[in-house]
Amino acid sequence: MKVLFMGTPDFALESLKSIYDAKYEIIGVVTNPDKKKGRGMKVSYSPVKEFALEKNLKIYQPLKVRNNEEFINEIKEEAPDVICVVAYGKILPKEILEIPKLGCINVHGSLLPKYRGAAPIQWAVLNGDKETGITTMYMDEGMDTGDMILKEKIDIGKEETTGEIWGKLAKIGGELLVKTLKLIEEGKAPREKQGKDFTMAPMLDKEMSLIDWKEKTAEEIHNLIRGLNPIMGAYSFINGKKIKFWKSEVILKENFLNEHLEFKEYENKFNSLEAGTIILSDPKVGLYIKTKDDVLKITEIQGENAKRMQTADFLRGTPLISGSIFVKEKEI
Repeated sequence: MKVLFMGTPDFALESLKSIYDAKYEIIGVVTNPDKKKGRGMKVSYSPVKEFALEKNLKIYQPLKVRNNEEFINEIKEEAPDVICVVAYGKILPKEILEIPKLGCINVHGSLLPKYRGAAPIQWAVLNGDKETGITTMYMDEGMDTGDMILKEKIDIGKEETTGEIWGKLAKIGGELLVKTLKLIEEGKAPREKQGKDFTMAPMLDKEMSLIDWKEKTAEEIHNLIRGLNPIMGAYSFINGKKIKFWKSEVILKENFLNEHLEFKEYENKFNSLEAGTIILSDPKVGLYIKTKDDVLKITEIQGENAKRMQTADFLRGTPLISGSIFVKEKEI
């Protein structure tokens, strides 16, 4: 079976490695063009290109695939039996979808039809879902609307971040792709239509990373923090400084008051505190912030123009005073 692979980030790399190790004939690898990064603007290759170079695989890096006759004709000449697409980053036109006789196969990071779109893993965490998974499917011209082939579920832990789930699903995706290709070779691959009840997972917006302490519950802020880790981080302002939050835990108000009896005596005063107020700040005990309903314990944090670190280490170098309030806007 001649396979053309299309993908770009580390998530796609796991699938490419899996089909390479399974001895499939990879006739070419299509990945996004190189980018310049960092202060020195050095050229950076995608993880998929790095692997393709290491294994001496043929590489294609078209700026666009739609209305690109030269690229489309090159792929036709290669005559792939199947095209495998994993987080490539571009929507394939009908002309490419119709090239392989066994179809174009996509590895998608959700349990379709839930979370069609660009950021399925992130939205599963942001929405506090208890499970997610991988779906392999036949591609059509729609956005993740093709017939499903195989699925595999995993649980999402209460504290797990997008980055942690991303790594798990990348590995599962590679394994499931190999199983899918084997079934296609044998003519035994199932085809299941997607239902009309679907949800979308659009690209993330930087504006969503600003924490709204007054409107969001502790659970919602916690999910925002872990959902944006490691992509951009959720943030707030205190004393004119921007602080990013990377990891947290939700503490029920009753549990916090029972554990810290010095506050229970002043429960009425505690209830009247503004959401975003630091209740307790101590390197030995932790950083606790009041929300509109419960308490959020911050376990990993990042100061302005600083590195992310454990909260205890941060507080030793940058004390935060109890009673101070995190706000949505930078004070001038």
